[in-house]
Amino acid sequence: MAPASTRPTSRDVARAAGVSQAAVSLVLGDKWRGRVAEATAERVRRAASELGYRPNLAARNLRLGRTRTVLLVVPALTTEFFAGVYTGAARVAAEHGFGVVLYPSPEGVGPARNPFASAQAALDGVIASSMAADALTAIRGEALPLVMLDSDPEGSLGAATVNLDIADGVRQVAGHLLGLGHRRFLHLAADVPSWTFEVRARELAARVGAVPGGSVRTARAPISMEDARAATEAALAAPGPPPTALVCDDDKLAAGAYKALRRLGLRVPDDMSVTGLDDLALATAIDPELTTVRLDAELFGERGMRALLAVLDGRTPEGGDIPVELVVRGSTGPPRAS
Repeated sequence: MAPASTRPTSRDVARAAGVSQAAVSLVLGDKWRGRVAEATAERVRRAASELGYRPNLAARNLRLGRTRTVLLVVPALTTEFFAGVYTGAARVAAEHGFGVVLYPSPEGVGPARNPFASAQAALDGVIASSMAADALTAIRGEALPLVMLDSDPEGSLGAATVNLDIADGVRQVAGHLLGLGHRRFLHLAADVPSWTFEVRARELAARVGAVPGGSVRTARAPISMEDARAATEAALAAPGPPPTALVCDDDKLAAGAYKALRRLGLRVPDDMSVTGLDDLALATAIDPELTTVRLDAELFGERGMRALLAVLDGRTPEGGDIPVELVVRGSTGPPRAS
């Protein structure tokens, strides 16, 4: 009888399941479909679980020439949105025997220090947000199989792009506010050089500009509440007819705008309607609760990981933008009659 400390082998699993070692390899390597019956695959998985068998991934990875490790490059983790992206990506990765290393750019944008002596030797691929694309240069991530998130499909560095339908989200916001009767808009834009924010500005200007009397003024701020507060106060102090609707690129910007409006003695939504974009937990923590666009961060991460797996397998990733949804709450209403 073998000592209790002896690690079970694939031969032990094969014997317990009544199958060949080749069948065990196919099932535990997730390559059994079409080659092994489903009932047999379940029998192998059950035997492996009961024996406490774990494949020797290090040996298998040497044979495959893969580390089964993916790098997720994101801006600094200052909101739960990118935590959701990581959760979705890691869930899909785990289903396929991959691990995900999270690599935030310390300043939110721009380069960061290389966490690996040689990224090409340590990684199979990279998933990167366009907001942190500059960090790719530090790790030479563009030389690896790469999937870009929130990136222009026409000019992306990556082998594939995965996008939320941000343009439609902005159209939904504009349509909602225009339908309430708003015509004078202030766009509190994220002061971040990223394609996703360019889309927001372009779509808002196009939608509002198509309506008689519609106008959009723009104020820019880094994505922080205090910067948003200062930018909003400065914009509302400018000469000319005041806006009646404030469209923010991000929920954190909207929260900063709330602070500015309170300081100026303006009420939301009686004096100013405010919208955000993301639907963070913050959106229901402020009063009145924020009308915003809900983005499915976990699905975003899942789709990014599935796209990278397709690239690694030589397949074409799933196409189409991920739908988004306008969530109407108490921060929007008709403009005050002038």
